[in-house]
Amino acid sequence: MSRRLRILATIILVLFAVVVAQSANIQFFRAKSLNASVENPRNLNPSGKFPRGNIYAANGAVLAYSQKQNNPDFPYRRVYPMGSLTSGVVGYASAWYGVGGIEEQYNGFLASHQQPPQSFEQLLAPTSAADSVTLTLVPALQAIARTAMKGIDGAAVALNPKTGAVLVMYSNPNYNPVPLTSPDIKIETAARHLYFKPDGNGFEPLGNVATGGTFPPGSTFKVITTAAAVVSKPADLTKSFNSDRNGGACTTLPDSNLLLCNSGGSPCGGDVTQMLPPSCDPGYALLGIDLGADYMFKAATSFGYDSVPPLDLPGTASSYFPTANSFSNNIPGLAYSAIGQENVRATALQDALVAAAVGNNGVEMTPHLLSYITGPNGKIVERYKDSVWKTPLKPSQAHFIVPLMQAVVASSVGTAYGVGFPPQDDVAAKTGTAQTGNAKKNTDDWLIAFAPATDPTIAIAVVVPFQPTQNFGATVAGPIVKCLVEGYFAMQSHKNPKVATAGC
Repeated sequence: MSRRLRILATIILVLFAVVVAQSANIQFFRAKSLNASVENPRNLNPSGKFPRGNIYAANGAVLAYSQKQNNPDFPYRRVYPMGSLTSGVVGYASAWYGVGGIEEQYNGFLASHQQPPQSFEQLLAPTSAADSVTLTLVPALQAIARTAMKGIDGAAVALNPKTGAVLVMYSNPNYNPVPLTSPDIKIETAARHLYFKPDGNGFEPLGNVATGGTFPPGSTFKVITTAAAVVSKPADLTKSFNSDRNGGACTTLPDSNLLLCNSGGSPCGGDVTQMLPPSCDPGYALLGIDLGADYMFKAATSFGYDSVPPLDLPGTASSYFPTANSFSNNIPGLAYSAIGQENVRATALQDALVAAAVGNNGVEMTPHLLSYITGPNGKIVERYKDSVWKTPLKPSQAHFIVPLMQAVVASSVGTAYGVGFPPQDDVAAKTGTAQTGNAKKNTDDWLIAFAPATDPTIAIAVVVPFQPTQNFGATVAGPIVKCLVEGYFAMQSHKNPKVATAGC
């Protein structure tokens, strides 16, 4: 009898151990894959069946939440209080078409999923709930970008150069996410068709110009050409590059009859310190040729060109600089690439990263939107850890470039002198006006900046593409950057940013 009891007890203990092992396997080892599985019903219908976690801005403002509905088939509907102001980042959670943006990036947390057990009972019977996500985005600065851009296609990105935190990411065109949360498939389908329809410039509202649109960076790329000289050929920093035609306003490119002239036809030339503030096109073209394709390619890729920035947002595109071999029989192409034209392409995010790296002692931090994730009990379950993505410059090399970018703003010959940045903001900047090469001969207008120049806490890039030929980076993108800088410093001093940017 006792032998049978021992056998039965052993069997019960083994079965109990199997149950505990399987619970641990599901809860700890397979939880991540099960949460992400396409067969998980919570992922098949991310919005309607279960409440999702909230999405918050940096100041605690709610960007997304699930609202209870009187609908047994779709008991929850996603709500986006700030609508199109943050839709390019926050995205959507559709009952029919899935998720996009941050809703997609952090779906495994935002969707209802098994929570870590807090007791032995929960280990055997796990509970399910959703986590909430807090972003680095600053709504007040988003609103400034929207107002300053006045509905014109383009993008504005602002980063904290010390951490990589994205403070602003605003694009035109954008979309209203409300129709995409409807339980009526006809309403959602109509909205998707509308939001996938390109506007006059070819941009889809569901796209994100800030991270997905690439444009010739124009003279903002001269910062990278300067960095190429600083890192690989310092002798070129004191060498004079002078134009030989039209009174010093143009230069004849080697191996061709092409004449590259300075914007506006004004004469320019000299060394790097003389050429960057007025943005001398022929001089920088000659500098790029003198540096050579290898050094130019090395410099571009050291800042992140030809790589996808590791931003936690789906659809982020890489910027492009041609390979060194592609210039072997195309010296004029290298000249134009050195001034950010030819085939060079950049996103607003990439250009913001360039500005941030120069301002941050040559260190380019990983861009990120996540601040932290909290569980249903309000406790932080994951906090973003700052990390370095690229290190294109040593501190001493970055410090050589900073005063040149300050002179772009402060010197009377600087291309951003007329933007009107307040002297106390100590802004370092670079303008860019790139010809797009289309039939209308439009320009892509840029301005990148960081401030305060000696110890920056914000780095900005603004691009406004497909502008009339009479427009320039300073006159189109410049005022937008100015509004963001002034709004940011107003917030830092606990003042009302609306008052500081009343003219925007």
